[in-house]
Amino acid sequence: MAKKEMTFEQSMARLEEIVSQLENNEKPLEETIALFEEGLNLVKSCQTQLSSFEKKVEELSGKTSGEAQ
Repeated sequence: MAKKEMTFEQSMARLEEIVSQLENNEKPLEETIALFEEGLNLVKSCQTQLSSFEKKVEELSGKTSGEAQ
């Protein structure tokens, strides 16, 4: 079964959970590394989504400002 991509908000919520777990420092090393790796992947996903959102806003702003002139 294919894994559904999380929304930006879901990714941020999961990142908060991961950070909290890592700050507690109570997990075995293997699990800590797995959480860290998951966190890095979520950060990359969030960065990609933010870039896409920024591009869309710029496109919309360009269309709006172009129409107003």
